Amino acid sequence: MRPWKTLARTVILDHSKWLRVEDHTIQLPDGTVLEKWCWLVSPDYVNVVVQNDDGDFLCFRQTKYAAEGVTLAPVGGYLDPGEDPLACAKRELREEMGCEAREWIALGRFPCDGNHGNGTANLFLAKGAHTVGEVIADDLEEQVPVTLSRTEMMNALLAGEFKVLSWSTAVAMALYHT
Repeated sequence: MRPWKTLARTVILDHSKWLRVEDHTIQLPDGTVLEKWCWLVSPDYVNVVVQNDDGDFLCFRQTKYAAEGVTLAPVGGYLDPGEDPLACAKRELREEMGCEAREWIALGRFPCDGNHGNGTANLFLAKGAHTVGEVIADDLEEQVPVTLSRTEMMNALLAGEFKVLSWSTAVAMALYHT
C-alpha cells in the first residue's frame, strides 16, 4: 500500500492558534488527483488517565461545550509550541490536580481524523500519582475531582460517561494496562 501525497496546500482560514483550515490538492495511490481536500490544523493535545498508589483512578466531573450534559474526564490539555507530549502530560497533571506520578506509560499517539487532520491525541497513563502542591487552574470549565475504583472506572466507561472519544480511548487503554 502506498500513502496519499500532498501536491499543494493553500490556507483558506487562519482563525487563531486553535484552528487553521487548508485546501489541499492530493494524489491517491492510484494516481487520481483530488482538489479542494479540506485539511484542519488544530493543536496536538494530551489526555492523562491518573491512578494513585491505592490503585484508584483520579478524574473530573465537568461540562464541555461539545459534550451534552455532565461528563467524566481525564486530565488533558494542549501542547505548547515545540513541547514534548510527555512534558505536556506532566505539566497538565501538575496544573490540574497538583500531582506528580512515579510511572508514566505512553498509550499511543492518534490522529483525530484520519483523512482531514484536526490534531493528534497523545494518551498516557500516570501511575503512582501523589499530591505535591496546589492546583493551578486555568481551565475554562468547572472541574470537580472524582476518585473511582477500577470497577467504577470500567462501569463509567461502559455507560458512556466519558463523552469525548479520546477520553474513552485513553480510559480503555489504561484499564487494559492496569
